[in-house]
Amino acid sequence: MKVVLTNSPEETAALGEAWAREVSPGWTLALCGDLGMGKTQLVKGLARGLGITGRIASPTFALVNEHTSGRVPLFHLDLYRLDTREQIAGAGLDEYIFTPRGVTVVEWAERWWGEIPNSEFRIPNSKLRWVKFSAPGEGTRSIEYEDFGA
Repeated sequence: MKVVLTNSPEETAALGEAWAREVSPGWTLALCGDLGMGKTQLVKGLARGLGITGRIASPTFALVNEHTSGRVPLFHLDLYRLDTREQIAGAGLDEYIFTPRGVTVVEWAERWWGEIPNSEFRIPNSKLRWVKFSAPGEGTRSIEYEDFGA
């Protein structure tokens, strides 16, 4: 796993913006970590890097926000309100993962995949970036990530 330390929300967003240069349709970014760790800040930077205009907010109540104004569509999912895989499957979110039309970002991904991605949840012909957020110190974020797939 690679590790990046950020010391502000702006640095976390800048990391997302840098990752926007790497992603293409078919990518899924699975974001794991507690509340307030910077998941949405990373998504804001990713969206900015993709050229997406408009407000980027976590879709906690809508479950998914679609942003299509950039060079690649961005599908932003938030599983915070869903407790089980059955609830997630019932919400009809599979299409964003298994037949991606752009880049999909999943906040609270551990609720779908568990703590560590395994072969059951790898996505054929796609790339998965597993991202784990933690706070080793006041204001510092440790962002560990690993890529799987094509």
